[in-house]
Amino acid sequence: MAEKMSSGTRDRLVTAVGELMRGHGYSAVTVKQITIAAQAPMGSLYHHFPGGKPQIAAEALRTSGAAYIQLLPLLMDPYDDLREAIPAAFAAAAQTIEQTGWINMCPVGTVAGEIADSEPALREIAAEVITSWIDRGTMYFVDRGLGEPEARDLILAVLSALEGAFILSRTLRSPEPLLAAGRAMADRTETILASSRELVREPGLE
Repeated sequence: MAEKMSSGTRDRLVTAVGELMRGHGYSAVTVKQITIAAQAPMGSLYHHFPGGKPQIAAEALRTSGAAYIQLLPLLMDPYDDLREAIPAAFAAAAQTIEQTGWINMCPVGTVAGEIADSEPALREIAAEVITSWIDRGTMYFVDRGLGEPEARDLILAVLSALEGAFILSRTLRSPEPLLAAGRAMADRTETILASSRELVREPGLE
């Protein structure tokens, strides 16, 4: 029972810091805020995370990153055509960010932009998470019928467009940037799919 309670406290701490960083970034979040949000005593934070705030922030980035990449199949699998699936995912993100009061959708992007030069260890963790997104996204699009180079190109474009659109939508308090990015990615997807079809035809033309 004590082990379950300990695990529950650790999970609450990680969830709390992830949510706090999503809204406020890394530097503005204090250890006291984390323990209050997690409803945990200060001593429990250092029991589970002897390295303090940097260690728990790293764990929160990894946990959040693993959860966010799961949205890729969740949002896109209902659509047989990637040209429909990708803008639909952007539209879902636009609806969610508006409904949640323009809070940042992902702590990884928030923290990565903030600490790229000031916290090298955390930058490496953010890079590790983003690399995992690229790898898993590439695999997902390969499973959807793209060649590996085209799949990697597409996931890089999707992630770049999504993170940039989050910033514009939050700043403007408007879903328009996300919706526009989704339409642009539909066009990009069409180009990549057309290129893939040409590569498939080539052997038969020889």
